[in-house]
Amino acid sequence: MKKMITFILGAAMAISLVGCGGNNGSGSNNGGGSGDGSTSSYSSAVEVLETVYGVYSEDQKFPVGGGDSEHMTTDAPGAFDVSKAEELTSTLSLPESEIAHIDDAASMIHMMNANTFTGAAYHLTGDVSADEFADALKEGVLAKQWICGMPDTLVVINVDGQYVIAAYGADDLVETFKSNALSALDGAEAIIDTPVVEG
Repeated sequence: MKKMITFILGAAMAISLVGCGGNNGSGSNNGGGSGDGSTSSYSSAVEVLETVYGVYSEDQKFPVGGGDSEHMTTDAPGAFDVSKAEELTSTLSLPESEIAHIDDAASMIHMMNANTFTGAAYHLTGDVSADEFADALKEGVLAKQWICGMPDTLVVINVDGQYVIAAYGADDLVETFKSNALSALDGAEAIIDTPVVEG
């Protein structure tokens, strides 16, 4: 019975992500993305999101899935295969031009509607600053044509110069994510916090 429920939830997430939007895979987690020789406190993008999700209280949680369409997780963030360029763009709204600047990614997405909440973590390769990457990500999200209703808010957080996390969706869910990320992650700082408005 439990396997059947897990299968149904996974299928629902896949349909939701394809219809409004999929995502777990592997990425390298070499801990050095800022190009300044420093090391990160985190070994992978999925660890970054798991750290944030780990401080959610029970009443803050919502149906969440993670990863790419081939390796989905339920009830937790999941690693996103960075070789799936089209999925990174369609599911996480990452501009195609920025895919070369990451070597690891993870996601946590509302299982009913990706526009209600989509969160992602990216490990930068070192040839782009967190601010430059955040600006490009913002442009990608704001330029997207939304099918199932627009998200309210976008937030982008520089974790330590090597990881950048972003979330867009309903105001309350994004605010909770931001608060939890800033309290849970070492060296986290919000660098973009903006409404998503139709262009």
